[in-house]
Amino acid sequence: MAGRIARAERAGTTRESILAAAERLFAEHGVFAVSNRQVSEAAGQGNNAAVGYHFGTKADLVRAIVRRHTERTERLRLRMLAEIGDSSDVRDWLACLVRPSAEHLAALGDLTWYGRFGAQVMTDPVLREIMVEESLTSPALHRVLDGLNRCLPDLPAEVRAERGDMARQLMVHMYAERERALAEGTPTPRSNWHDAATGLIDALVGLWLAPVTPCP
Repeated sequence: MAGRIARAERAGTTRESILAAAERLFAEHGVFAVSNRQVSEAAGQGNNAAVGYHFGTKADLVRAIVRRHTERTERLRLRMLAEIGDSSDVRDWLACLVRPSAEHLAALGDLTWYGRFGAQVMTDPVLREIMVEESLTSPALHRVLDGLNRCLPDLPAEVRAERGDMARQLMVHMYAERERALAEGTPTPRSNWHDAATGLIDALVGLWLAPVTPCP
């Protein structure tokens, strides 16, 4: 029994080391530019097959990295949902969409990679589907999107779809750019993640509530 427990603990430690190394390398270089061998070496594993043994394919590894961050983000979003209740303010629902990720990144410490990892993943059609699928398993996120949709103005379908794409781009890439600047020691427009989230919420409110210019 003790031997099985020790092996399970070692396996858990190895998996965590691989996930941390893969997240950093994927964030800095892109998912497909990094080999399993490089991930294994960065994780301190002498066996180059360690990644495949513990996770399977690269897509499986990406999914595991996403899940590594999901639980805390979900808890933060549920807390915010409890605070806003049945609000009719677009800003409240956008805050529930934006702030959990910012708070999570802030809690991870001074040097993080998950924002840039997400931006790298979202540029690839296959991997993007993994991130979208994992996000949509969140009951809290579904509640936020339902609440936001109830508060949005009556927009033409094509405008709503277009602004949804714009909003996703802002949410993914603004955090990735802030994270990159912090890693490189370059100035950022906002001094902390909370204020960065506030600026992003302001922009998204303006985006969703902007007037629609009729096409000729």
